[in-house]
Amino acid sequence: MHLRSVGELLKETFQEWNQDKASRLAAALAYYTIFSIAPLLMIATAVAGAVFGEEAARGEIVTQIQDLVGEAGATVVQTALANVNQTKTGIVGTSIGLATLLLGATGLFGEMQDALNTIWEVAPKSGQGIWVLIRRRLISFSMVLGIGVLLLLSLFLSTALAAFSSFMNSWIPGLATGLSILNFVVSFSLMTLLFAMIYVILPDVKIAWKDVLVGAATTAFLFTIGRTLLSMYLGSAAVSSTFGAASSLAVLLVWIYYSAQVFFLGAEFTQVYARKYGSEIVPTKNAVSVAANRLPSVDPQNSPRIRPRRRSGFLTKIKNWFGRR
Repeated sequence: MHLRSVGELLKETFQEWNQDKASRLAAALAYYTIFSIAPLLMIATAVAGAVFGEEAARGEIVTQIQDLVGEAGATVVQTALANVNQTKTGIVGTSIGLATLLLGATGLFGEMQDALNTIWEVAPKSGQGIWVLIRRRLISFSMVLGIGVLLLLSLFLSTALAAFSSFMNSWIPGLATGLSILNFVVSFSLMTLLFAMIYVILPDVKIAWKDVLVGAATTAFLFTIGRTLLSMYLGSAAVSSTFGAASSLAVLLVWIYYSAQVFFLGAEFTQVYARKYGSEIVPTKNAVSVAANRLPSVDPQNSPRIRPRRRSGFLTKIKNWFGRR
């Protein structure tokens, strides 16, 4: 791919991102995430805790979030997990709580699916019945379990690398740096795999994995850079002084909002790349394409100009009247 092609690809990506109003989609996703983050992390903790223990899984989640958004944002998540875990009710209350937990966790991915359908220019067919809704919820729940499995894999690899580093550090002093690089590569690969799973499974389209992996790796790269910049910004005292007592929740909300924008920018890049250089994007049997219904962008320099009609004056009308005589 030439440099000019890369420039055209990035230009079209930002045009699509602006046309789809990705900032509004990111705001909606951030709102859903705030209410879904506790049940989502509870299910992911339960999956990973089945092997490593619930305390170890919860501690790893809080540590990862603290590395991302700082201590203030991690405090909100830690408090939410503790409150959900300490709630003890009867059978009826437990059943209602479990149903609420599942609906809350899958609601986030339902909103994400609608946003990705907007980016992929497809829409679900109308009048499909309750079974399609159940299917969409099952897909969302599979993504929740997938996050738990990835968390389990991340815990296993982090524990293995830490144990190997402590064992070999006395034998090879410079090995810690190499293992840190390896840990970054593993984390980046898991992040790419997570984005690829979301881009393939959630939207109502059929898209090749080879096209998605390019976009997922680009999204992971943008997410890594954005995470560093956001951590520097959120770590400053300006955010805490601006929001006061609500600074912990505000820090978490700001981080989710800007991370969602990066996520949707990567989705736009994936969609544009697959359409221009990859395989064809085809809607599933439960969806239809809405690409033809979108208004094309108008270039004011190349668009034809419509000249206003000149109104005939009084003398011109008299002249025309005598001319007809």
